[in-house]
Amino acid sequence: MSTHAPEIAVRFRSFVLAMLLATTATARLAAQRAVETASQKDARMAWWRDARFGMFIHWGLYAVPAGVWKGERIEGLGEWIMARARIPGAEYAQLARQFNPTEFDADAWVRTAKDAGMKYIIITSKHHDGFTLFDSKVSDYDIVNATPYQKDAIRALSSAAHRAGLKFGVYYSIMDWHHPDAQAPAYPDYNSRTAKNPNFNRYVETYMKPQLRELVTQYPEIDVLWFDGEWISDWSDEQGKALYAWLREMRPGLIINNRVGHSRQGMAGMSANSDAPGDFGTPEQRVPPEGLPGVDWETCMTLNDTWGFQSFDDGWKDTRTLVRTLVDVASKGGNFLLNVGPTAQGIIPPQSVSRLREMGDWLRSNGESVYGTTASPYGLPSWGRYTAKASAGRVYAHVFDWPKDRRLALTGVKARPAAVYLLADRKPLTVEQGADGWVVQLPAVRPSAIASVLVLDARPGAGR
Repeated sequence: MSTHAPEIAVRFRSFVLAMLLATTATARLAAQRAVETASQKDARMAWWRDARFGMFIHWGLYAVPAGVWKGERIEGLGEWIMARARIPGAEYAQLARQFNPTEFDADAWVRTAKDAGMKYIIITSKHHDGFTLFDSKVSDYDIVNATPYQKDAIRALSSAAHRAGLKFGVYYSIMDWHHPDAQAPAYPDYNSRTAKNPNFNRYVETYMKPQLRELVTQYPEIDVLWFDGEWISDWSDEQGKALYAWLREMRPGLIINNRVGHSRQGMAGMSANSDAPGDFGTPEQRVPPEGLPGVDWETCMTLNDTWGFQSFDDGWKDTRTLVRTLVDVASKGGNFLLNVGPTAQGIIPPQSVSRLREMGDWLRSNGESVYGTTASPYGLPSWGRYTAKASAGRVYAHVFDWPKDRRLALTGVKARPAAVYLLADRKPLTVEQGADGWVVQLPAVRPSAIASVLVLDARPGAGR
């Protein structure tokens, strides 16, 4: 008998046990999906579907170099500087000694989100670099134990969000460039799509899952888990299904994105008949041309060009583009998760704050046409977008391009609305039969240069 036989037997038993656990968890997921009726899922997803607009926050050690390493600008995404600059793990970890965000004010961040009209916040609890913003008992590589700041940012922000009436969620990267059992040994190609770590399952069972357990059991305000970094070769859809089931067993009301699985459908969304794990698709930096019919989805996008703070990134989107993107997403049945990248001191850049404030100004007058709405029943008109509230008998026409002759053709509308009025002042507008359908006579002055909203109301006398 080989002298390695006992060791091989132990490894085999461990493998079999791991497979049994995964199979059991997958079976639980199937049973859970069978138990959760469509109406129960609708109830679980209701707040998320109504919210339509949320704040994404990318914050971590990468905010310290802010895109510059050893005097050299590192192009690409700010939060990827460890990979882009090929920084050894031990050297990168020294940034924790410089991370002291004394100007971080959780309530101020929440006010910025709320003033923007956002209904929920998602923040990076752990990005690909492996550093966590919460007090993890699994590792000392966190904001409490490794930095001079020594305070739990996730606990502070989650509590502040719920006090203000906002929902809260955390981003968590399955990929980990710091942990020796994960992708750290792949240096300098941390993001290798082919490298495998024979100890990856140990990382999952003794590190990743215990940290996730901490988040869902010790932070009661967490409503969403937003995964990323799932494209690594060590991860699979089966593992994603098992993880989804395990998390939902601990927190039945939790909402989880589809990047918990490996298929990477998250980048483009999910299909209605997909059996991939997760509750919603996650197209990134783009809006699907027709939306993703039949599934819940959320476009995540940056305010400038990068997610994590980068000192030289001045590619800011203007407020008109941002509002119209929000409307476009809502008109296709999706949510819009818009990112800010705070500085290492804990400050959301003023360029972000000013744009978000202007978005909030527009939503204070027009939020009815975004929150709680569903996708357009009349397609995508050339002059703007439609959203709808079928239960209220209303369709909202968002007019981006105010016609010079002030005659707006209600593209796709077959039946004459009982009433049409501007949401801004609720004064009734004249509707008449045109050559190709119904036409609304608009006033000379448009209420908004960004998007003026007309209400097409099925209720007679509405708006008066």
